[in-house]
Amino acid sequence: MKNNKIAIGLLALALAGCGANTADTADAGGAGWKPRGNVTMIVPFGAGGGSDIAGRAMAGAIEKSTTPKVNISVENREGGSGAVGYSFLLSKKGDGNRLLATESALLTLPAAGNVTFTYKDFTPIMKIAEDGSLMVVPKASPYKTCAELVDAAKKARVPVGVAAAFGIDNFTFKMIEKSEGVEFQRVPTESGGELTTALLGNQIQAALLNPGEVVGQLRSGDLRALCATTDKRYEYPELKDIATAKEQGIDVSYANFRGILAPGGIPAEAKAYWIKAAQNLLKSPEYDKYVKDNYLQPVQAEGDQFTTTLEQLNQQITSVK
Repeated sequence: MKNNKIAIGLLALALAGCGANTADTADAGGAGWKPRGNVTMIVPFGAGGGSDIAGRAMAGAIEKSTTPKVNISVENREGGSGAVGYSFLLSKKGDGNRLLATESALLTLPAAGNVTFTYKDFTPIMKIAEDGSLMVVPKASPYKTCAELVDAAKKARVPVGVAAAFGIDNFTFKMIEKSEGVEFQRVPTESGGELTTALLGNQIQAALLNPGEVVGQLRSGDLRALCATTDKRYEYPELKDIATAKEQGIDVSYANFRGILAPGGIPAEAKAYWIKAAQNLLKSPEYDKYVKDNYLQPVQAEGDQFTTTLEQLNQQITSVK
């Protein structure tokens, strides 16, 4: 763990050495801020997972709903369970031309003690939705419920996959372990796509995945959902019959958030510009399609409200160690 902290710390310093793009700060005292040239949406995980889907959907919706038009390119900066991407954004303090597709790694990485930054070092723009998780197993699995999986873990080692060693699914497993007095064997990967592959290849026995990542495999029968780690059942027809963990006697619930993060220290006008762009995003048909296609809950919070949400979620996560 100590070596991981040193490595990630050195990475953050190296990225910071590249220097923040300070061109945008010239507009700090003036009105009418807008991006200078192309904007980059950073995805701190690999292609194919929920963060990648979210980043590309948000970038595309902003492009189509913002006037005058803004061009946004998506850049995957994976590694370190998301630490590489977040550390890169940290090094771009004051740069209003950088955004990041944020999710719970913003909170779980600091909670695990693997990075020196916290959510307070960035500028929260908008929480656009909540993305709950399903406990999923291969079709040949003997387990039918999350309660059965927990019972198995009380008797033997049960290997489960986590998309990032310090991601929210790892912390959700910790919540289950703390609640039920069990311990799962972790098999870390870098994305939800890799987790799905590991499940289909029977390399792991279970994993927590967002519905949008695995609904195709659920429909085909290649994977099966044991429970949802949400407060209430999904209302989507394909998911409404999946019981929650709480219904099965496991008192655990947590929904990942999807949102937009900007570097710390950007001008107030830049923050206001991106909040307005995100508000337009939420009114777009592209947003509606993204939410429905990925089985999200359209629970939103902007600017300072998003910061308050992060404070509350951070208290929940840091209480589980």
